[in-house]
Amino acid sequence: MTDHPGLEAMLAEMARQRGDALATLDDPGPAAAAIAESARRTGTLLLYAMGGSQHVNRIVAPLYRALGLDARTMIASAALMAPLPDRARTALFLSQSGESGEIRALLARAAGAEERFALTLEPASTLARAVRAAIVATGGTEHAFAATRSIVLSLAMHGAVLERLGAPQPGLRAVLAAGAVADMRAAAAALAGCDAYVVAGWHAMHGTAESAALSLMELARLPAIGFEGGQFRHGPFELLRPGIGVILLRSAGPDAALVPPTAAAVARTGATLVVVDASGAAPVAEGVRVTLAPGAGLAAATDMVLAFQELNIAMARASIAQGIGTPRYTTKVTE
Repeated sequence: MTDHPGLEAMLAEMARQRGDALATLDDPGPAAAAIAESARRTGTLLLYAMGGSQHVNRIVAPLYRALGLDARTMIASAALMAPLPDRARTALFLSQSGESGEIRALLARAAGAEERFALTLEPASTLARAVRAAIVATGGTEHAFAATRSIVLSLAMHGAVLERLGAPQPGLRAVLAAGAVADMRAAAAALAGCDAYVVAGWHAMHGTAESAALSLMELARLPAIGFEGGQFRHGPFELLRPGIGVILLRSAGPDAALVPPTAAAVARTGATLVVVDASGAAPVAEGVRVTLAPGAGLAAATDMVLAFQELNIAMARASIAQGIGTPRYTTKVTE
């Protein structure tokens, strides 16, 4: 593996991601309760982020809404261009480094009535120092470029807040405690040779699909896009043809019934189809199925994130001769 030092660094992060995430979920510190108290009082939760953190926020936003909160996500750069009106709300900034340029610029603006909190890996970061309280994940800095452990830790930090809001996460704990790694070989073989990829899902699987597509682009340098499932069924369906790989995500949540008709529609286009299925229901008739333990919400999303790490590494091995996990044009922290 000497031709892939970035991949070596990734695998080292992945080897400890489950343990660090469990420790974070079990002991997030007092900030988790402070965030929950603020969100209950304001009734509003605004989730700011950039990059892969934004997709994590999209995973959890519907889970916060299910608890009665007015929860929404906002890309930090979009907030800089067109900020929301100043009013009482709980704002939760997610940044693994705590030093993204857009996050720092947003924090430099007066908070007004916004009560600001953070989720980060870095206790001494600009973000951690600029907010009322911060959950700092166990294990410290992620040294690899491509995000793996930091995404799982971000999900665990959100899980800790959800628990303090009254949504226990036994399924998430079970996923993190499991030692088995999903077998993605059949999926990788089916998708080999495609020239572009679509990942789609509904509800919490929407953000999961976006996260998976970003990882595929970042790691295997392949064109990929993540869609909310309903959005995918509209105009974007016109891009499908033989040579396009489509990955549909199915949990045991409210999205489960929406996947089978979409899978049938994809199959009719001649596109290659893979279904990553945590529904526990009868399998769809079309495509290659990857079966995960039944689960919904944060548990299913985390299990799928872990599975996509394996798939995207396999895809990268097939497409990149040297330098997997080593960036060519970007940096870990964008100024």
